[in-house]
Amino acid sequence: MGWVLSAIVILALATDAAVNLFAPSLVSAQMEETGFPAGLATPVGLIILVCVVLYAIPRTAVLGAILATGFFGGAICAHFRLGEIGSPPQLISLFLGVLTWGGLYLRDERVRRLLPLRSVNG
Repeated sequence: MGWVLSAIVILALATDAAVNLFAPSLVSAQMEETGFPAGLATPVGLIILVCVVLYAIPRTAVLGAILATGFFGGAICAHFRLGEIGSPPQLISLFLGVLTWGGLYLRDERVRRLLPLRSVNG
């Protein structure tokens, strides 16, 4: 189940990276609406690609999850700054952030040892 959740995140991030890298004109309007120059689509795509590659490799998955979480937080913050509280991009970023860590928690024993889930009584 952890790899299924992680695959959703990997697919979403890989798709976003591909659009930014190979069809930046598709995201230029959105970038400018959020205050970023359209010319930053390629660097943003490269950042996303690094996040997804690191997250997909088991040995570097924790670093990838940390970086992806930072990226999602930045997206949430950009829309918050525009007054778009609860907007679809914010909710999608939040959902992907939860899936990122949920998937990693289920597939990586190291994360489960670091953050054990316990009941209130035990």
